[in-house]
Amino acid sequence: MKLGFCGLGLMGAAMVRRLLAAGHEVKVWNRSAAKAQPLAALGAQVVAHPREAAQDVDGVLVCLFDSKAVEAVVFGPEGVAQASGLKWLADHSSIDPEATRLMAARLAEANGADWIDAPVSGGVPGVEAGTLAIMAGGNEAHIPQASLAMRAYAGNITHMGPSGTGQATKLCNQTLVAAAVVALAEAIGFAERNGIDVRKLAPALAGGWADSKPLQIFAPRMIDPSPSSIGALSTMLKDVDTVIANARQSGAPMPVTASVQQMLRLADALGLAQAELSSVVSVVLPRQRDAFLRQVDG
Repeated sequence: MKLGFCGLGLMGAAMVRRLLAAGHEVKVWNRSAAKAQPLAALGAQVVAHPREAAQDVDGVLVCLFDSKAVEAVVFGPEGVAQASGLKWLADHSSIDPEATRLMAARLAEANGADWIDAPVSGGVPGVEAGTLAIMAGGNEAHIPQASLAMRAYAGNITHMGPSGTGQATKLCNQTLVAAAVVALAEAIGFAERNGIDVRKLAPALAGGWADSKPLQIFAPRMIDPSPSSIGALSTMLKDVDTVIANARQSGAPMPVTASVQQMLRLADALGLAQAELSSVVSVVLPRQRDAFLRQVDG
C-alpha cells in the first residue's frame, strides 16, 4: 500500500519501521525533521508538510501526543485536511473521545475522509513484535483497508463502534494499566521494607493471580532503571487526566483511578514527567529517583 505517516516518536518510528519491512511505501512527516532521517535510510520518503504525507496515498496514519497536536497536524496550515482524494485517516494517538468525534466530523466536511480512532496498547515492544492491540472506532467502511496496514504491527484489531469508541476503550485500558503499575510500585516498596529480595518478586508471582504483563515488564525496570525509556510517565498522566475528566462528565465513580492520578502527580512533582512510567516507584522508594532522573538527562 501507499501510506502517509505523521508523528515519529518512540511508537510512530517503530510503526513506520514495521510498515516498511512489510513492503509498504511510506511517506513520513515529523515536526523535528531529524527524527525522520533514520527512516529515510530504510526507504521512507520524507516530506515537508502533513498535507504531502496525505496526498496520493491509500490512507494516512498519525501518532501524536495529545488532541492539540493532532488538531494542528490535521487542520493546521499545510495539514492533512488539505489533501485531496484522501479516503481515511487512522489516529493512533490517545486523545479525548469527544475531541475525536468533533475532529472526525470536521475532516469529513473538509475533504470527505473517514476518521478512524485507533489507539493502541502494547508499547514499543508490542510494535516490534507485531502484537499491538488496536481499539478502532469510526465508520466501518475503511477499517478493513486500514487494518491491512495496521497488521504490520498489530495482532488484535477490534472495531468497537462509532467515532470515539476506540478512544473510550483505550481509556479503559489506561485505567487498568495505570492502576496495575502504581499498585506494583507500592508492592515493591512494601517488599523492600519487609526484607524481601525485590528481584525475586516478579518470578515468585509468575503464574499466580497477581501475574500480569505490567508485573513482568515493569518490576525489573523499577528495580534496575534502564537507560532508555519505553514510555514517559507524562503520557500516562495525560491519559489518566482524560479518564478523570470523562468520568466527571459521565458520572462514573472512579475512586481508585483518582488515587492513581495523584500518585502520578507526585512523581511528576519530583521531576519525573519525562522519565519512564516505572519511575513512579520513586514516590515510595526515593533512592530510585536519581537513577530515573539520569534517564531523563540521557
